[in-house]
Amino acid sequence: MISSSRRSHRTAHGLPRLATAVAASATGVALVTGMTTGAVPAFAATPAQNALQRQFGAAAAEFHVPAGVLLAVSYQQTRWDSHQGAPSTTGNYNVMGLTQVDAAAVTAALAKGPGPEADGRGDGTEPKPAKGAPVRPKVQDGPALHTLDAAAKLIHRPAADLKRDAAQSVRGGAALLAKYQKEAGKAASADPGAWYQAVARFSQAGDPAGADAFADRVFATIRTGAARHTDDGQSVVLAATPSLRVDRPVARMSAAAVAPAADDTTPECPVELDCDFKPAAYALTNPSDLTSFGNYSKANRPDDGDKIQYIVIHDTEGGFDSSIGLFQNPANQDSSHYIVRSSDGHVTQLVHTKDIAWHAGNKSLNMHGIGIEHEGYALPTDRPTWYSEQLYQSSAALVRYLAARYDIPLDRQHIIGHDDIPGPIQSYVAGMHWDPGTFWDWSHYMDLLGAPVCANLGGPLTVGGVVTISPAFDATNQPPVTETADRPENFVYLRTQPDPNAPLINGATTQASDWHDKAVYGTSYVVADIQGDWTAIWYDGQKAWFYNPSGQTGGADNRPGRTVLTPKPGLASIPVYGRNYPEAAAYTPYPGIAPQSVVPLTATVPAGQSYVAGSDAPVQSDFFYSHTIDDSSPNDWTLVVGKDTYYPIRYNHRLAYLKASDVQVGTAVTPGGSTGQNNNS
Repeated sequence: MISSSRRSHRTAHGLPRLATAVAASATGVALVTGMTTGAVPAFAATPAQNALQRQFGAAAAEFHVPAGVLLAVSYQQTRWDSHQGAPSTTGNYNVMGLTQVDAAAVTAALAKGPGPEADGRGDGTEPKPAKGAPVRPKVQDGPALHTLDAAAKLIHRPAADLKRDAAQSVRGGAALLAKYQKEAGKAASADPGAWYQAVARFSQAGDPAGADAFADRVFATIRTGAARHTDDGQSVVLAATPSLRVDRPVARMSAAAVAPAADDTTPECPVELDCDFKPAAYALTNPSDLTSFGNYSKANRPDDGDKIQYIVIHDTEGGFDSSIGLFQNPANQDSSHYIVRSSDGHVTQLVHTKDIAWHAGNKSLNMHGIGIEHEGYALPTDRPTWYSEQLYQSSAALVRYLAARYDIPLDRQHIIGHDDIPGPIQSYVAGMHWDPGTFWDWSHYMDLLGAPVCANLGGPLTVGGVVTISPAFDATNQPPVTETADRPENFVYLRTQPDPNAPLINGATTQASDWHDKAVYGTSYVVADIQGDWTAIWYDGQKAWFYNPSGQTGGADNRPGRTVLTPKPGLASIPVYGRNYPEAAAYTPYPGIAPQSVVPLTATVPAGQSYVAGSDAPVQSDFFYSHTIDDSSPNDWTLVVGKDTYYPIRYNHRLAYLKASDVQVGTAVTPGGSTGQNNNS
């Protein structure tokens, strides 16, 4: 055993992280970091660790912007992180999140990218021939993509300085706010509440409602206050001003929301997000073929028996508007239920949650999942390393709403990335997508969901027990990634032996897209062995080792009763499946529906290995038949349910399924305890 009682996660500078709570309000999501309203802790920090705080004060004085406004705007952009001058997924830089994007170059790069799933439906069938080429993603140019250059001109500094130097980023942000305040016809008031219009404009939102949503979050942060040790080791405090009164204009609505919405375009969304609805295509690609439709399947979940169990996090690899356009072209055979804009966190719904969007590349996960796209794209010159805070906050508010509505557990077995989706059949495995990538901050995201991963961890690790991958997302966890500067990552590398020089498992590489050797934050596995500072897990049918001194990158989940699965006695190994389809006999009552093949992947679980079950009870086998656009085929739009049942598991980086008939069900070992087996399984 080794101790994993360390749960506070310390930065490279030895400063403890603050716990984060989330307070939802009618004006959005306000972050309250380790405090109650009005009680902001003071930090004991060295002058070097207070440098950023002083830079905010100096810039506020220089440009006559209230320091609280400047601090809160930066907090809502980046949480005061500089990200070492590297860009976000939408071209924001440094602590103020100022933008510099070459739209033409990005669009050209996106044209060479992976594009949508080869089989959007995820059922192993090729898309029907379409008339006209699929739309490729692009980025629309405009002033919102060039705020860094605009700020650089205002402060007479090279743009490169604002990218790399936090002090110049703060000065540039302050200069922009002062400019916006003046152009709004407002005086440079010392009252933070008088700066609403300038703050709203700073968001660069595409519509008034989005701008107001950003401003509301900024002023909510001023009211509650905030305090944080940044990933750069800076200590920053914004004192709470609970009595702040804001000169807020009458609430403005987006253009899409001004027109009365038809009943079928009312967004399913928490009120504070002010979502709109822009329907994805539901149309034929070949007018003479009723089966050639896109971009989703009509259904009636969960009332039709098709339970919603997962929420899948994606990124767009394209701009917000062009991605919506892609989903509105049936030739793309691709869709998502929602999309979140980076600049202000605006949410647009595209497909009703009762319907099945084609987003995961795996029909079983499409059937039981809700897909949420997040605006983001790779820059041709600078590789992005972070997502915007507005995007995280809106996405988390949406997920909390959906999870409550559909009774989805807020854990990493059910709140998953596109990179967690298994290939439904073996030929699909190599081509499965890997977004949202290695720099999606799962730790922060789960905190925003009100389900912090580390809250369930502590105590000693034990062979046969459960370990949850939980490295800090800061300078203490920067595993090398090919062609990327050092940055916090959300994973640990897995090796063949407890040795830093041992090969990575599966002959894998340090490419970000190579998921075969990575275990990601919040995912849970059964401990296979412990040697010194190294922990081994059962992963991908083998023993895989990761460096875990004192439980710093993987904590023990010693909650009693964690369900684990192992092959039934007498079986040398059992097959692993990429989808949970019914047995052939289940289709017999439905003439016209051909039985779908139930073929395992090449992966297996050998005898003696154990994997954490994704649910305490097995799930039904099912298949939703959706053959034509108008329900005109025999038994069309029918859910076929089989007698076979499956357990979802975390097999490797991705999820998978085991047949319940193949496994013995037990409970994980806990300190001082033993595994309890249920031999009736």
